[in-house]
Amino acid sequence: MNEINLEKITEYVNRNIAKFHNSKIESIKRLKLNEVLKRKNPYLFKAKNVLAANDLIEILLEAYLSSQEETIFGDFLEGLAIFICSEVYNGKKSSAEGIDLEFEKEGIIYIVSIKSGPNWGKSSQINKMRDNFIKAKKILRKGNSKLNIVAVNGCCYGKEKITDKGDYFKYCGQEFWNFISGNNRLYLDIIEPLGFESKKRNEEFQEAYSEVINTFTAEFLSDFCTKGKIDWEKLVRFNSGM
Repeated sequence: MNEINLEKITEYVNRNIAKFHNSKIESIKRLKLNEVLKRKNPYLFKAKNVLAANDLIEILLEAYLSSQEETIFGDFLEGLAIFICSEVYNGKKSSAEGIDLEFEKEGIIYIVSIKSGPNWGKSSQINKMRDNFIKAKKILRKGNSKLNIVAVNGCCYGKEKITDKGDYFKYCGQEFWNFISGNNRLYLDIIEPLGFESKKRNEEFQEAYSEVINTFTAEFLSDFCTKGKIDWEKLVRFNSGM
């Protein structure tokens, strides 16, 4: 086991956090209004009495961005976790399907599926993770059936009362970061470097976001409004008509 200092973590974050911000900007710039409208429930907007085109567009984009940010930042945190574990336990990105991290500690080989938070999946997705753990164990035990392999679902934030799930362990938040680093304070220490250039990056994003709001509002007014009012029948036909 090696120790990792905050300076190395800060260097990693500073090198890679730009990818998160750039991905957000690229994601919103690639958006097409018609594609977003097809994915959302027009009945909900009517039930909420949305009257202004720009209000509807902002609601659409906020919903889209919320899911996108979680995915994009989740990828960043996964990379950070693998980096930290590689420095401390010589961990590595696993080549097995559905397994993100693989490392050895105290004679035990750990295979880890990393998620952002504890409430990440439905029962079918959890079962798929379990299947991936079983397959990965079979592959690793080829040639040495006596290997002690432990499966772990690691979550970057949150808490989990029952960590032993029978065929795998679930570590969240402080417990997860301590598990991959041996540092009980790491979950607190990593918060500060994440703010690197955040003000500058957020200003860049807001500029791109405002452009999309204005463009989509103009398109929506042209395609789905009549005499300044939302044409709900036309919108529902576009979204759900045969």
